Amino acid sequence: MKRIVTLIVFFVLVVAAAAAAVVLDLLAYAGTPAKAEAEVQIVTVSPGDSFSAVAQRLADQELISAPIKFRRYARLRGFDKAVKAGEYTLSAAMPPRRILSDLVQGNVMLRRVTIPEGYDLVQIAAAVADAGLGDEKTFLAAARDAGFVREMGIEADTFEGYLFPDTYFFPKNESARRMIAAMVEHFRSVMTPQWRQRAEQIGFSVHQAVTLASIIEKETGAAFERPLIASVFHNRLAKKMRLESDPTVIYGVDAFDGNLTRRHLRTPTAYNTYKRRGLPPGPIASPGRASLKAALYPAKSDFLYFVSKKDGTHHFSTTFREHRAAVRKYQLGR
Repeated sequence: MKRIVTLIVFFVLVVAAAAAAVVLDLLAYAGTPAKAEAEVQIVTVSPGDSFSAVAQRLADQELISAPIKFRRYARLRGFDKAVKAGEYTLSAAMPPRRILSDLVQGNVMLRRVTIPEGYDLVQIAAAVADAGLGDEKTFLAAARDAGFVREMGIEADTFEGYLFPDTYFFPKNESARRMIAAMVEHFRSVMTPQWRQRAEQIGFSVHQAVTLASIIEKETGAAFERPLIASVFHNRLAKKMRLESDPTVIYGVDAFDGNLTRRHLRTPTAYNTYKRRGLPPGPIASPGRASLKAALYPAKSDFLYFVSKKDGTHHFSTTFREHRAAVRKYQLGR
């Protein structure tokens, strides 16, 4: 009987020692990079990929050695079913435990997209697509979804003007709605309660302030002129004069080819401020912080006109006669 007990104890000890050896071997493996030095590679984990497939992909890209050990180590940690889909930047110089940790925590690669000031929805959608963050048409559809716009608390039919220009970082599989929501939240952080109150003080809704800011953004070449350009539009609105802004006309032209003609200026559209008085129905682009501020705090002036001097700046005039002389000088070269 004692001999049987001794054999059982011996067997248990052997099994325990073997198991301990396996665990120690796996721990040693997990802490040892496949290579001492290596370049970073992009690894894509798709939704529904099995852990075996992921391990084999890592091995194929020579990011890990012994994919079977990698699977066993993951199983030991209880992580073999916890890997998150996405794009990852990994290197063979990283120990397998670090690689596994990134996959489990979802430390995905973020793609950079920059939205310049003055971009409209079509241009923003193209920038998002160029950054590899999704389909242009899908983004545009979400940006023009009136229900989604209302859901985000914007009193408009589209997100035109409310996707704040800046540099953003998103994972490859981020949805268009999530990207739009992030851009709108950035707009809200810039359009502070103080600025909203200021809009009310000057008789503007937030939507009207953003609309005017978008026109200022498109009209401004030199940054220091924004408050002056804003003053011209405020003065014209106060006198019930038409704004006569070329960028608004262009926005209302379908498939604009870059050549603004007299026919365009004569064609009545909702955005033709040569034909309609007051502000157009909505923004024509995404204004930046400086243009929003200029729309709310314009310079004090009597200017009613401005014309490009073809050097990025403008000549400002108080009378139409002076304006015509400036047009002859700077535009016609007379």
